[in-house]
Amino acid sequence: MIPRYSRPEMAQLWTPEARYARWLTIELAGARAMAKRGLVPQDAVDECLAKAGTFTAQDAARIDEIEKVTRHDVIAFLTFMEERIGPSARCLHFGMTSSDVLDSSLALLLRDAADLLLAGVEKARAAIVKRAIEFKHTPTIGRSHGIHAAPTPFGPKLLTGADELGRAKTRLQHARAVIAVGKLSGAVGTFAHLAPDIEEEALASLGLTPEPVSTQIVHRDRHAEFFSALALVGSSLERFAVEIRHLQRTEVREAEEAFGAGQKGSSAMPHKRNPVLSENLTGLSRMLRGYALAAMESVALWHERDISHSSVERMVAPDATVTLDFMLHRFAGLIEGLRVHPERMLQNLNATRGLVFSQPVLLKLIEAGLERQAAYVVVQRNAMRVWDEGKDFHALLAEDPEVKAKIAPDALAKAFDLNRELRHVDAIFARVLTSEDTSHTRPARDD
Repeated sequence: MIPRYSRPEMAQLWTPEARYARWLTIELAGARAMAKRGLVPQDAVDECLAKAGTFTAQDAARIDEIEKVTRHDVIAFLTFMEERIGPSARCLHFGMTSSDVLDSSLALLLRDAADLLLAGVEKARAAIVKRAIEFKHTPTIGRSHGIHAAPTPFGPKLLTGADELGRAKTRLQHARAVIAVGKLSGAVGTFAHLAPDIEEEALASLGLTPEPVSTQIVHRDRHAEFFSALALVGSSLERFAVEIRHLQRTEVREAEEAFGAGQKGSSAMPHKRNPVLSENLTGLSRMLRGYALAAMESVALWHERDISHSSVERMVAPDATVTLDFMLHRFAGLIEGLRVHPERMLQNLNATRGLVFSQPVLLKLIEAGLERQAAYVVVQRNAMRVWDEGKDFHALLAEDPEVKAKIAPDALAKAFDLNRELRHVDAIFARVLTSEDTSHTRPARDD
């Protein structure tokens, strides 16, 4: 984690104090369940609860000091708890192994991180829904291979992002459920010292479910799935960020990021207004994919466990969640402030002098009885003249003998009707938006 790409709400989850607090939560949940069955004294558990307290930066520093001697983080933590609580701390960690604490507490952290990420997805989706409705009927040019293809409304172009973020929400909800799994099954997962019902009760009290069959650890395919889900959300944000970067290019300039008072685009060229936010999202999404790959590499461990995954997760878990959290909020702000230029969109749509209506003309020739390939040749022949000679497509077609023989002038004119091309926009929106989406936003007039 670096402060530049961190929001405090997410970053605080990964502080040493927050980590130790969750370790203690796991230890106390296990101790309470054990006390009910007489494995540890209830009065000792009560004293642990009374004296456990909270963790400060000074406490974390003391645990680090102990770890310099023990070379083991969980033992250092337990030693600190003995210093704080006294003899009653012996009831902590009874029959447990380090991974019971580490994996179960990591589940708590990732679950809580998922909740923040889900809130970020909701915010990002709401921002893009609002702008999609605002420009619901604004015509622009649709492109394929970077080349003008056919007219499209800008609203549905934005709406693809809302639809994609809806799927992102579903993936994150599933990832949250997959990762909210812990274990208190002991050194190699056999419950040699703690019965399964202790694990079930302790974890249930924390909103976790038990790993059905564990070795010494919760299986790392769960973590790989979680971080892959985060990477996929990042890739969805990147897709839209790349589109904004294209739209902001000087020769396109149909939309651009907000440019604040006092902002500078270049140290050398004062005129520059660069899509820096979108480029930042592109770069950060690459990091998320790297984190996902590292998590996948941690699935295959030696025998019941090794600790090759540990160093990976100490870096990946905070970095991936903090990064995506930052990206979601940056994306929402980018969309909220996005400057859209409908007049430039119309200029670009008309730049090819009517070529974007080639398909309606093709279909009218086919409807008039011309075979498809023959009709294609007629339309393409005239289209190439527009490219090569700079002439008007409609005018060329109106003078073409084969076209005149098949299509009346008024019917040909209808093939160039922009409104007809965009007539199904309401149906598209109805497929994506809910009543809740539309109750908070109203479309703006395009004029």
